[in-house]
Amino acid sequence: MDLNPRLSSSGGSNPRKKPGKLDDIRSDDCLDAMKSSSPHEMKVVKDHGIEVISSENDFDYQSWMVKYPSALQCFEKIMNYAKKKKVVMFLDYDGTLSPIVDDPDRAFMSADMRSAVKSVAKYFPTAIISGRSRDKVYELVGLTELYYAGSHGMDIMFPVRETVSTDHSNCIKSTNSQGEEVNLFQPAREFLPMIDEVFRSLVENTKNINGAKVENHRFCASVHYRNVDEKSWPMVAQCVRDTLKNYPRLRLTHGRKVIEVRPVIDWDKGKAVEFLLKSLRIDGNDDVLPIYIGDDRTDEDAFKVLREGNRGYGILVSSSAKESKAIFSLRDPSEVNEFLKSLVRWKEQDALKVAKEEHKLSYTLYRFSVILGVVIAIISVVKRFY
Repeated sequence: MDLNPRLSSSGGSNPRKKPGKLDDIRSDDCLDAMKSSSPHEMKVVKDHGIEVISSENDFDYQSWMVKYPSALQCFEKIMNYAKKKKVVMFLDYDGTLSPIVDDPDRAFMSADMRSAVKSVAKYFPTAIISGRSRDKVYELVGLTELYYAGSHGMDIMFPVRETVSTDHSNCIKSTNSQGEEVNLFQPAREFLPMIDEVFRSLVENTKNINGAKVENHRFCASVHYRNVDEKSWPMVAQCVRDTLKNYPRLRLTHGRKVIEVRPVIDWDKGKAVEFLLKSLRIDGNDDVLPIYIGDDRTDEDAFKVLREGNRGYGILVSSSAKESKAIFSLRDPSEVNEFLKSLVRWKEQDALKVAKEEHKLSYTLYRFSVILGVVIAIISVVKRFY
């Protein structure tokens, strides 16, 4: 992994850089990627006067679910495999814990969802891995008992515990907003000045495109075009391309109506999952079952990691049919909520079953000890007479 990029300097004349990946990308290619990563919205139709969500390709979706069955319908199957294993949960944020909304600053998770995530974290190690900045996703989730990974895993915060390994050159000690000591892992730290520079340029270059919104996620930047008229999408693609043509150390990825600018390093959400599993000293253990729930293209890297070697389960959140490395599916955040609640109920029932078995064993041992005491007493009395 190349962690020492040559950062561009602002001002003055720079020597001509060698062409990078983005120099060869036409704006048409970027536009095609924008369209392909932006699924058609679900339509609201009237059914006996009641508004219901319907898909134009509902038959295709049902056929698709044969390949990616519902994690709710297959819950018992998943839990049967999870017996006597340590479940570790990984969750995306936007489109998974919160709905996709026009204004990303208003992508709030419901109180019910927050409660479900908090309950899951009570029983299982749980991490949020988001494309947002770590500080922003922590602000939105607001739960201190979780692990947080922002910028697609390039900024990971996790508690300092004796069971956690921090033997890594990019892992440093820090403090969170509560003043508690935490670990930070930031493999793209050297790119911070470059990302900040590109962010400012993107803000300036897109300011005349109505509906465009640029965000700085510290280790990556994003250009949202959800509120941009589709006729203006070519302008967005051209602005991004023109801004990045002098930054060969940065690359483009595409999400749901968002273009993301990221450092060219060998790191993604899949690598973040592997890092967290290793940091918790549970990577490679047969008694561990990682489950990752996400809705975006960037989550595919995590799905791929878990699928390889049958390491765990990837669950895609999608209301439309699309190819994925995931094994199961959920339709929307409301089904994610139900899955998380089912997971908690399963754990509580399992814990209750174990407690009953332990109580039964304790009672059996108690009865045995009582009987043994009586036998010993009888033997003692008999010895007195003989």
